[in-house]
Amino acid sequence: MDRRNFLFTSSGATAGALLVPGLAEADEADKSPYADSGLITGKPKPLRHKSVPGFLSAAQIAPHHTAHYGGALKAFTGIEEKFEESFTKGKAIDASAFDRMKQIQSSRGNSVILHELYFDGLALKATDQPEAVKKAVDKRFGSVDKWAADFVASAKAAGGWAMLVAHPVNGRLYNVVSDEHAQGPLWLAVPLVVIDTYEHAFYVDYQNKKGDYVEKFMKFIDWAEADRRYRLVVKG
Repeated sequence: MDRRNFLFTSSGATAGALLVPGLAEADEADKSPYADSGLITGKPKPLRHKSVPGFLSAAQIAPHHTAHYGGALKAFTGIEEKFEESFTKGKAIDASAFDRMKQIQSSRGNSVILHELYFDGLALKATDQPEAVKKAVDKRFGSVDKWAADFVASAKAAGGWAMLVAHPVNGRLYNVVSDEHAQGPLWLAVPLVVIDTYEHAFYVDYQNKKGDYVEKFMKFIDWAEADRRYRLVVKG
């Protein structure tokens, strides 16, 4: 079986349903970007978009959402159940398995959050930057174009993730990369823009042309969502 067919057969199910339409824009703006997270519900968060025409097909997004995001959530919740049984029922955890369980807890838990931020941060068309986040980007990088150049370079270099993050300690923005879910990000930093650069995120649509995927991603950033995340840091 080749890699392309594996992505399809490993998905196991279709992608999640679209979010229920009709919510007021004000309500959406005030809603936490982490609401309905799988870390809260134990279930995969539904996709905002089953496909992003001109960027990602449904055939690309579906296995990514179900097999990779869904798989990370399943592994995380499984580990959590075992720890919960240990805490509340005194059920012993095998010492030889403990180290690996702790690694999975961090890695898969971070994978869940990063996938949710990635999927939720995609727009169906190019959007303008709201004033707050635009001012922050201009102040830190000099201009949106300078930020974009650095972000694209970061994403092309990343083996796993690239992120624009805002740090609540000094208020500064950073483009950071992570080659493994549990490594790379700055502690406390809040991701504003997130791109998944693992091959599974683009192989169906782009094969090995990672650069094309990264460059096209820049046209489908939901800046309203990034601004909402940024205001969490500003308000904090």
